[in-house]
Amino acid sequence: MTNSVKTVLLLGLLTGILLVGGEALAGQNGLYVGMAFAVVMNFSSYFFSDKIALATYGAQPVTPEQNPDAYRRVAPIVENLARRMGLPMPKLYLIAEQSPNAFATGRNPSHASVAFTEGILQLMTDQELEGVVAHELGHVLHRDILTSSIAATLAGAIMFASRLGFFFGGRDDRDREGGILGELALVILAPLAAALIQMAISRSREYDADAASAKYVGSPYPLINGLQKLETYSKRIPMDASPSTAHLFIIKPFTGKSLMRLFSTHPSTEERIARLQAMR
Repeated sequence: MTNSVKTVLLLGLLTGILLVGGEALAGQNGLYVGMAFAVVMNFSSYFFSDKIALATYGAQPVTPEQNPDAYRRVAPIVENLARRMGLPMPKLYLIAEQSPNAFATGRNPSHASVAFTEGILQLMTDQELEGVVAHELGHVLHRDILTSSIAATLAGAIMFASRLGFFFGGRDDRDREGGILGELALVILAPLAAALIQMAISRSREYDADAASAKYVGSPYPLINGLQKLETYSKRIPMDASPSTAHLFIIKPFTGKSLMRLFSTHPSTEERIARLQAMR
């Protein structure tokens, strides 16, 4: 129920940003455009946010026919944990990326997907990978994935719309106070609002998913060891990740882009590890 309410509030808040932004940039016509854009985005983000997130990173299905080596490695771990947690078997995806990371997405446990980068499969032992998988399935169990996926889709849409506003301008200065300064403020504030929303929905969820990993694996140490490796190697091998989807990953993707460094969508790895160690 809590996550359902948060999802509705998130859709409403981000829809409001689209409406206000459209009106600020192009008056009444912009308001209508923003309203139409919000309706389309709300529908697509609910039903297709997982596909959008997976397509963003070119994720390919992990099946016995496609990526058979990855399937033999990952599928038994995921199937075993899903059974322990009382979850349907999620779809599995592989991202052709050397930076180690993983995320879960989907609108409910029956339509869930878990994606892994090639780097995390190369880096992790089976025990560490089990800890990571249990963390991602923890998001599925707690039904975090819909809200997180919707946030990724709508935040990306807001950032795109704000960039369009920057390039194409808005109403004449005579139609409103502030003129170009108002447009510049919108260009800055829209992505900022989206990022703040992502931070609000992500931080506590990571702790809860970490706790689920410790519970269903039977020990916090597989995830502790996995997080330590992820913290080290994700910095060594930066990932070209979008700020709008950074909150989906098990650990914040490190890139050289200043925009990514402005917003931390995850609690610190040190704090996560400390909490896990206290569970032993």
